[in-house]
Amino acid sequence: MASQQLDKSTPESKWKEVLTPEEFNILRNKGTEPGGTGLYNKHKEDGEYFCAGCGTLLYKSDTKFDSGCGWPAFYAEVEGSVDRHVDRSFGSVRTEITCAKCGGHLGHVFEGEGFSTPTDARHCVNSKSLKFKGKN
Repeated sequence: MASQQLDKSTPESKWKEVLTPEEFNILRNKGTEPGGTGLYNKHKEDGEYFCAGCGTLLYKSDTKFDSGCGWPAFYAEVEGSVDRHVDRSFGSVRTEITCAKCGGHLGHVFEGEGFSTPTDARHCVNSKSLKFKGKN
């Protein structure tokens, strides 16, 4: 995981030093990994998911569910860890989610899709935005 010292004020040149090219493209350039290819899409281990940029705890495995969307899906974030922004790219209006500490792009959140989760929300997150630490 990246250093905890990285945040929204960190210059892009520093991000390029600490992130892989794929992580940089997603976290800093708002890229998206191809559906069904991410390491954590079908991941079921108990533990916690941290921001691949700054190491902030974002999600816990007990909020992860199989939505069938091709990306890791969570129905809730750790309180205060995720910011939401209106995203008008690609001719539609979506809600982008970013790490509250470093501003790294995580993916998008969709609500009201009818999933039988406590929030009926689906945080569709790029695996490259995350680092996992198991409970053991």
